[in-house]
Amino acid sequence: MLRLNHTAFHKIKLHAMQAYPEECCGVIVGRSDRDVKTVCDVFEIKNAKGENRERRFLITPDEYRRAENQARSQGLDILGFYHSHPDHPARPSQFDLEHALPVLSSIIVTVENGLSADVRSWVLRDDRSGYTEEVVEVLDGEFKHITC
Repeated sequence: MLRLNHTAFHKIKLHAMQAYPEECCGVIVGRSDRDVKTVCDVFEIKNAKGENRERRFLITPDEYRRAENQARSQGLDILGFYHSHPDHPARPSQFDLEHALPVLSSIIVTVENGLSADVRSWVLRDDRSGYTEEVVEVLDGEFKHITC
């Protein structure tokens, strides 16, 4: 299960709408306790893909290190990534599968005609054959129900 507060959830959706018609991307950070990942913050990352940005995103190694350092400075871990699918379903593509990292969550936001719609999260299966969808729980209010 992936738990996040209302603010983090809306930051992801807003970033996706602002990037439309291109894909956006970012990092989700927080704490993991058994089967529950608690998102404490999200960091926007500039899509570094040079072309076909409507269907692809790229996070450079330098940006990944920056996000990792920022998370660690807050005592948090990288739990996964988010990106948008402009005018496509919030399901992983073959490209997503080929570039996924194990254990980490992959939040995908559908943006239809500039408005965010479906938000779903996925985790790569251990054998890399596909994804398993994970439950997304959005909590009301700031972090009153989340300990970060």
